[in-house]
Amino acid sequence: MSISEQEVRHVAHLARLQLTEAQLRQMTGQLDTILSYVDKLSELDTEGVAPTTHALAASNAFREDRVAPSLPRQEALANAPQHNDESFIVPRVI
Repeated sequence: MSISEQEVRHVAHLARLQLTEAQLRQMTGQLDTILSYVDKLSELDTEGVAPTTHALAASNAFREDRVAPSLPRQEALANAPQHNDESFIVPRVI
């Protein structure tokens, strides 16, 4: 598999990356090497191999939810840079 400079330029544009011509040539070569390696992996016979999401067996490490006493409001607000005695005051994010 091969990738062209035009394709790298297009992906860089989508990612809002500004690449110099030298960076573009370097990135094209690096991506071409990666894609060639991935293409080589497709030559492997995977018949009978079960699909997996992880190389190692993993289980969910979450615990069950438990009701527990919470921190009192005044104690939680004690170290806040700004509060109004009810809640934290934070900058508006739009």
